[in-house]
Amino acid sequence: MAGINASLKLEGKEPFILRRDEAYIGVLIDDLITKGIRDPYRLLTSRAEYRLLLRTDNADLRLREYGYKFGLVSPEKYNKFLRKKEDISKATLEFKNKRLTPKDNEYLISLGTKELKDGVSLYDLLKRPEIRIADLTRYLDSEYSDEVLEQVSISSKYEGYINKALKEAEKLKRLENKKIPLDIDYDSMHNLASEAKQKLKEVRPNTIGQAMRISGVNPADISILTMYMKRG
Repeated sequence: MAGINASLKLEGKEPFILRRDEAYIGVLIDDLITKGIRDPYRLLTSRAEYRLLLRTDNADLRLREYGYKFGLVSPEKYNKFLRKKEDISKATLEFKNKRLTPKDNEYLISLGTKELKDGVSLYDLLKRPEIRIADLTRYLDSEYSDEVLEQVSISSKYEGYINKALKEAEKLKRLENKKIPLDIDYDSMHNLASEAKQKLKEVRPNTIGQAMRISGVNPADISILTMYMKRG
């Protein structure tokens, strides 16, 4: 992160900032900047509110685009990554389109799951905890790597939780897009609490999202800050 941003600064470009939903190092840097930590800092998974999105299996899906953009990933490795993404989309679509019917009940019961009364897609069938993705590959028209099948399995079994986390991350993204002017004068905001003024002047947050995460800055202070910015 330091190397990338040193290079961008020399080129007069905007800094590269990883969000809290994109990488653990994004959480670490954000915590150290906004939370005023005085004790030795340890990055624990519990500190990351979007840890369901920050999995080891999807690190390349989260970060390889950035790596290629900044010249840290070779074209060969990047093209391999693009093929993997394409295969995940293709496999997900096939799992959603391929349906099993009650005539497949004999096989399903042998897997230890309940029988079907109506047709169901492979994707929805995969949500059953006793069903493994390897049990369903016999119904596919194409072959996929274990990495690709793992992504389909995770997206199916944890779909509800992942979608909820993505919605929360989208809200955060909107707040992160609301930039706070660098020359903003917090002392001129008379209704702002004294502690909030002190913390905001100390941290100098770049965005509303970052300001919200500063200890000592409450929702009422954020409302005042937002109204002040709207007035220009």
